Amino acid sequence: MSTKDYLEKDYYKVLGVSKTASQDEIKQSYRKLARENHPDANTGDPQAEERFKEISEAYNVLSDEKRRKEYDDARSLFGGSYRPGGNTGAGGFDLGDLFGQGGGQPGGGGERLSDLFGGLFGGRGRTTTQPRRGSDVETETRLSFAEAATGLTRSFQLSSDAACGTCKGTGAKAGTAPRVCPRCSGTGHENQNLGGFSLSEPCSECKGRGLVVDDPCPTCNGSGRGKSTRTIQARIPAGVSDGQRIRLKGKGAPGEHGGPAGDLYVVVHVQPHPVFGKSGDNLTINVPVTFPEAVLGADVRVPTLNGLPVTVKIPPGTPNGRTFRVRGKGTARRDGTAGDLLVTVEVSVPQSLSGDAREALEKFRAATAEQDPRSGLETRAKGM
Repeated sequence: MSTKDYLEKDYYKVLGVSKTASQDEIKQSYRKLARENHPDANTGDPQAEERFKEISEAYNVLSDEKRRKEYDDARSLFGGSYRPGGNTGAGGFDLGDLFGQGGGQPGGGGERLSDLFGGLFGGRGRTTTQPRRGSDVETETRLSFAEAATGLTRSFQLSSDAACGTCKGTGAKAGTAPRVCPRCSGTGHENQNLGGFSLSEPCSECKGRGLVVDDPCPTCNGSGRGKSTRTIQARIPAGVSDGQRIRLKGKGAPGEHGGPAGDLYVVVHVQPHPVFGKSGDNLTINVPVTFPEAVLGADVRVPTLNGLPVTVKIPPGTPNGRTFRVRGKGTARRDGTAGDLLVTVEVSVPQSLSGDAREALEKFRAATAEQDPRSGLETRAKGM
């Protein structure tokens, strides 16, 4: 990317956030836009792919506090746009005022400007052939409740830029080879004089590669790049929650010129279970019991996620909503231990009664008439 492109592109607009947006707001907007425009979700749509690249480029700058400050300073300096040539920036801004009377001479403002642009454009003498880290990739996966609780290894098919398979990244047709660019002598960059100071930009002839291809490869048209589809195996840890974002280091897009690969971020969607719920490392379950079981006590069989039921002892006089803990029947933890199963009792009220059952309950009510569970409730309600 040229200096002109860098200064003219509004990364805040690309991500749909304000210039004062927090890092969390920037990250949330990036995730939403990346999911909507990801090539895997828009197969055959070149506009979505280009949009995805713009979103990733904007996020790479704005998510880094240092690069974001340099970017903001650069755009503020030129009023948000850039016009090469002459000694005047956008809106009639006189660059001589910036440099003072010293212009771009040592000791003047030119050194400050060089420091500013050094972080953005690599500084003097930097070439585009230096190692560059691959971009991060984000994808999604859906898991059943049991898979999320126990963990599993899942395959992901990822598409990314890679060296052209026909020319092996040279960009030249088979039997030919690229030559050193005569304009930049193979450095990949050239200096642009802006009146009192200069900025380093990718070479206009070789586009920053340092090489010129006379007979281009028919597959990649001389770019040396192509699409690569690869399948990776990734371990989803036990106990992941719905919406959790997992980082897999080094599983993203390959780096360039020997640079490290980016990271893969997997957003997990967990399907709800008809019986079990989750609370941290613990599993939860609501178990119905009869009124006699709650009053007299009982041994109740309770299902577990692994299919092997356990017996929970319900003591006499157990109230509705009481929770019992079954150790070690929850989700697995990183240290090898497991959470617990939390069993909550729900007293089941029958919707219909036989004559004998109704007669027995009437006798029970008469025998316990003196035990009023609402005794003193109205007094407490009045604060007395």
